[in-house]
Amino acid sequence: MEILLEKPKESLKDRVFEIPLIAKGKLITDYSVTYKGRHGAEFITSDPKRFLQKIVMKNPSELNVLYSLSLDEILEYLDDLGKRLVIEENEYLQDAFELGCYASGLTPSVLYTTYKSLPLFFEKSAIWEMLEQRIGVKYLENWEPARLNDGRTIYLRAFGSRSVHIIAGNVPIVAAGTIIRGCSTRCNTIIKLPSNDPLTATALARTMIDMDPTHPITKNISVLYYKGGDIEFEESFYRPEYIEKIIAWGGYSSVQYITRYMQPGIDLITLDPKLSTSIIGVEAFSSEKVMRTVAQRAAIDIGSYNGEACINSKVIYVQSGTDPDGIQKLNQLGAYIYYSLTALPPHISTAPKKFDLELKSAIDGLRTDDEWYKVYGGENNEGAVIVSQLNEPVDFSYKLCNRVVNLVPIDTMEEAIRSVNSYTQTVGIYPESLKKNIRDDLILHGVQRIVSLGFAPRGSLATPQDAIEPLRRMCKWVIDESSV
Repeated sequence: MEILLEKPKESLKDRVFEIPLIAKGKLITDYSVTYKGRHGAEFITSDPKRFLQKIVMKNPSELNVLYSLSLDEILEYLDDLGKRLVIEENEYLQDAFELGCYASGLTPSVLYTTYKSLPLFFEKSAIWEMLEQRIGVKYLENWEPARLNDGRTIYLRAFGSRSVHIIAGNVPIVAAGTIIRGCSTRCNTIIKLPSNDPLTATALARTMIDMDPTHPITKNISVLYYKGGDIEFEESFYRPEYIEKIIAWGGYSSVQYITRYMQPGIDLITLDPKLSTSIIGVEAFSSEKVMRTVAQRAAIDIGSYNGEACINSKVIYVQSGTDPDGIQKLNQLGAYIYYSLTALPPHISTAPKKFDLELKSAIDGLRTDDEWYKVYGGENNEGAVIVSQLNEPVDFSYKLCNRVVNLVPIDTMEEAIRSVNSYTQTVGIYPESLKKNIRDDLILHGVQRIVSLGFAPRGSLATPQDAIEPLRRMCKWVIDESSV
């Protein structure tokens, strides 16, 4: 296959993508419903209302088949699956990539890089590390005894659940991580596909079917697309006799919407979108060489995934000082960051596929007032660096995207700490020594992840996410008490 890395040439009007429904490991190709995806992509799929009883698990005892497998056998299965996820050899991933070139916010070269990385996530050692770090393998394998102070013995075990995952589609890794989490914890996993990536999870599930259609893990995977707001389907679907956990990625309105189906017996785990930032100490200006290095590291946190991910830095607070000398240094750093951002290799970052017109207009409006803001780039929709000349971010900072970042001068770290809140996910910090001084205060203000500047994209399934333990919460933690 010749992998398409440039802008797709085929007209969207000439291509309708097929999204099969997968119900407990069985492929359903009854294409009776047409949907419009993001950026004009069109696809057809099955009507989930017709196949609801094939999708849900009515009898929880069916999960017993997963407990006939040892954890080592489960990890071997996933490791084998990962070896089959080489995009040049997997036609399902090739279809997902082709559709992603239209529907995704990622440009082809960046999207291709993310698909290339998929096999790494399925390696046996990586999944074992995730389970050991986040749950404790012993709780997945056995009833683990513990003695209480009153003399009782309890036996604790983490059981899989019947779960629905309403996933995000900004990067294909979300689909892979969802399948890894669900399978490794012995869950019955149902995935609701996003409109900007309706084929990655499908591609993984179809690969599982080809690998072994009768395997217990394969038979506990369902993947479907439907448009949110289909009340007739949702009221029949989100019921405690079918579903025990809902893991929802989404914005405020979509998460608020799903709460209408919450009732006793269903646990909601939310992974809502976050904004990320960076904090740079005065040490960045110790030399020209250091300043350029800091700029390169900041550019990675701004531009990776084309700025589409929640880990991307949107506002950077810099301890340059707010006096004229400090502002001059900040402007120089802004120029270096812009240069580094536009020099990132295409497998890491490119100019955005489609630049937000409202943001473009706002940036152009700032150019008319050098007293308040200095703007580097943005004329060709390649991204931009907005340098505030006062210690305040732009009033549209919450809308920054498309590789656009705002540098804000500060005199003290207290100003940066006060800027974060519960919507702040990742904070990249320079220098390393600054972390210990401010990390506790950042956490108290709402920050959920602290990293070294330039390493925000380097995530792992073996860590908590959004300041919660989604992997632990996907499990049912059950005790057996003995009082003899």
